[in-house]
Amino acid sequence: MPHRYRHSRAMGAAVAATAALLVAGLSGSASAGTAPAGSAPTAAETLRTDAAPVALLSAMQRDLGLDRQQAERRLVNEAEAGATAARLRAALGGDYAGAWLRGAESGTLTVATTDADDVAAIEAAGAAATVVRHSLADLDAAKSRLDRAATGRDTTDAPVRYVDVRTNTVTVQAVRPSAARTLLDAAGVDAGLARVEKSAERPRPLYDLRGGEAYYINNSGRCSIGFPVTKGTQQGFATAGHCGRTGASTSGANRVAQGTFQGSIFPGRDMAWVATNSSWTATPYVSGAGGQNVQVTGSTQAPVGASVCRSGSTTGWHCGTVQQHNTSVTYPEGTISGVTRTTVCAEPGDSGGSYISGSQAQGVTSGGSGDCRSGGTTFFQPINPLLQNYGLTLKTTGDGGEDPGEPEEPGGTWAAGTVYQPGDTVTYGGATYRCLQGHQAQQGWQPPNVPALWQRV
Repeated sequence: MPHRYRHSRAMGAAVAATAALLVAGLSGSASAGTAPAGSAPTAAETLRTDAAPVALLSAMQRDLGLDRQQAERRLVNEAEAGATAARLRAALGGDYAGAWLRGAESGTLTVATTDADDVAAIEAAGAAATVVRHSLADLDAAKSRLDRAATGRDTTDAPVRYVDVRTNTVTVQAVRPSAARTLLDAAGVDAGLARVEKSAERPRPLYDLRGGEAYYINNSGRCSIGFPVTKGTQQGFATAGHCGRTGASTSGANRVAQGTFQGSIFPGRDMAWVATNSSWTATPYVSGAGGQNVQVTGSTQAPVGASVCRSGSTTGWHCGTVQQHNTSVTYPEGTISGVTRTTVCAEPGDSGGSYISGSQAQGVTSGGSGDCRSGGTTFFQPINPLLQNYGLTLKTTGDGGEDPGEPEEPGGTWAAGTVYQPGDTVTYGGATYRCLQGHQAQQGWQPPNVPALWQRV
């Protein structure tokens, strides 16, 4: 009874915190995301969905079959649903089994739980509830066992592994199902946890020509800038690790000397960063359709089912949806883990380029299969782990509005530039806050100012 009592109190707090967001954010109203005067900012306001550029909205319309208003409402709904799911995740604790979005405008948020007693509270928060057998923690643990079992093995016939929250399974995509079953047996993963999906796809890094704005490596291969970054006073950009090794030199699309790879990991992960010389300046933009600037205002992770768009020098702007986070994929060069699987198409030459959801940076293009004529699957290296690994700060435009101001008692352990993961706690202004959604902190996003990202505890 004591555990259930504490759990119920936490659920009640989550419902209270999210109810107002759901009324506006998932109703599909054109004014969603606009908070009454004097109230806390909505998630859509915090993440500046109103700043979505025309190029991004146009690509969403083309690739997701939307009109302009549907694309705008989808971005609002995704921001609000992400905040709602994050609060419910914190409240559900070990019962939480994932969340995902459905509908042309992402109007339905489903939250899965292993405890039927949670259903009423989830529904009271405006989300659809489903009761499943396995918690997300159990599925993640099973996938970790798969990844360990894959180490040192040839898994090219079972190249993709991920937790699929929609089916409540650990899914292995395999050219030969027997290869998947062999891997599952080696990992000791129970059949009830796993699903084998036959697929002819053999993902590979997207070498040759690269996405975003092009750059050349050692005056030879070509890749793409992911996101401009800084490290102290040093400027540079994030990109894919398979594009170049540490020490490799780069030149820009104009063939002017540009910089040097300071760090590169591939396989294992697919992350790298390049420090540029004084001739190059980091800007808070991604190159969009027709060369238009697409502004970057942060790095809040988009939920499963959310829209995401990619910039690539081979195929330009294309959009799709987030399928799974924390995916492992085996390329001919080896296995990488922790990437995100998407329905966005890409082709050789799009590697290293930018994935963005609304104005929130998501990651850099790693690899995939298919093409932009028949469709395909792509994977991106999430940006937040990359920033954290190399101690980089994402270049952003800020909140795009007036400074929301400091609380009366600033100070504490919160720090701009730090990458926070869900569940991390900080102190600020004499209070303690828990992180709800993964992001890199920036000025103006102090915990009291951004309830979509932080919950006071």
